[in-house]
Amino acid sequence: MKLGKFKPGWIALALTIVLVLAACGQKEESNAGSSSPASQSPSETAPESASAEPSPSADIEALKGKRIALVMRFNTGTFSAQYVDGVKKQAAKYGGEVTVLASENDLAKMAANLDSAVNQKFDGILVDHGDVGALTNGLNKAKEAGIPIVAFDSGLNDFEGITNLAQNDQLLAEYTLEKLAEEAGGKGNIVKVWVAGFPPMESRQIAYKAFTEKYTDIKEIAAFGDATNPQLDTQNRMEAVLKQYPNKGDITAVWAAWDEFAKGASNAIKQAGRDEIKVYGIDLSDEDLKMIQDPASPWVASAAVDPTSIGTVQVRYLYQKFHGDETDAVVQLEPVFVHRDSLPADKVIATDELSQYVDGWGSSDLGNTDYLTALEQSTGAQ
Repeated sequence: MKLGKFKPGWIALALTIVLVLAACGQKEESNAGSSSPASQSPSETAPESASAEPSPSADIEALKGKRIALVMRFNTGTFSAQYVDGVKKQAAKYGGEVTVLASENDLAKMAANLDSAVNQKFDGILVDHGDVGALTNGLNKAKEAGIPIVAFDSGLNDFEGITNLAQNDQLLAEYTLEKLAEEAGGKGNIVKVWVAGFPPMESRQIAYKAFTEKYTDIKEIAAFGDATNPQLDTQNRMEAVLKQYPNKGDITAVWAAWDEFAKGASNAIKQAGRDEIKVYGIDLSDEDLKMIQDPASPWVASAAVDPTSIGTVQVRYLYQKFHGDETDAVVQLEPVFVHRDSLPADKVIATDELSQYVDGWGSSDLGNTDYLTALEQSTGAQ
């Protein structure tokens, strides 16, 4: 057959094709192996080196840059100043910014300030010494707008969705009143400086009523109080009481339900030279502590929660809400009792040193979380 004579040619051709294909395969493998490292640019290798320092997670990044409104009923005295300082510093640690809207003890203005905060679309609102009757409409508007709220000493416990921080006001009063009774020997005449219309004051009054029922030989001979210009008003009215009771022994002590009241009463007593009268107060700031340490001051003791810590804790709970956490409806802040006898006699200290002498005073970890700690770290907070 004719095909038989061409068979050697076909075999040679087939061998040639196989050899060519094998050579091409080896060349491609060689090229692939040599070109791979050279083709990697520095930008392609960067993610591997950066992975040693991971960037903050998205939920932490989302917490930065928050605008916060602090709506205050009043912003009077050094206690309020240290409280505001605590709020601002903690918010700054989280990369946030605080705008203070003070209301000069005018509930109508406070309601307007709350409405303004909602209309300006702040990310979150802090309320200080609010009133449920005056603020209900604004609180409802904030809720409809999805703006979280954390309140301090405002009595908003029945308002759904709001976290309420409160000092243990009855315990604050009990600490000071029991010490008054002890040092007075369970008898004597006292002056009460107190004002109605504030949730913490109403709670302190409960303890005061129980105190008068327990110590029947301690008599209230005068009672007054005004929150509009508390220190000066108290000083003027205490001066009038001292003239009404001019003899030593007529007045044993003054119980003041607010540090601004205690300062006013102490000034009047000191100026009158009535060093037999002692003052027992509530709340504590650097200015207050300096007065208590003064041996010539009638103010000898106070019960309080660190005002800076109050602001710090309030901000933490607001950021928990920003994070989407389910927060407690009520957060109780436990007070401590500070007496002159527990303080150093050879130097004057400030509240940031008080924890060295009084157990339980100072910074609190209440409300803190792992992600909030990470947030502080990511903003470079000190």
